Amino acid sequence: MKKSPREHGLAPLGRLLYRYSIGEKVSILIDPSVHKGMPHRRYHGTVGVVVGKRGRAYVLDASLGNKKKTLIVRPQHLRPFKESL
Repeated sequence: MKKSPREHGLAPLGRLLYRYSIGEKVSILIDPSVHKGMPHRRYHGTVGVVVGKRGRAYVLDASLGNKKKTLIVRPQHLRPFKESL
């Protein structure tokens, strides 16, 4: 997990202020500059569904193979899921 030299530093504030609603799909894309609330790297690039909120973090249901996993992830590591046709 490493950023390219042009992407160093913190992410824009819009990513922090975005509110996810329950049932919304999100992509888990880890931001290595923020260590708090970071999921394990095996979940990088997976899609989860927002189940609830716990403090500043969101509770997600993600699938790993045939298993359903519950993750607690901060919004710095989440982005809205865009479905491509």
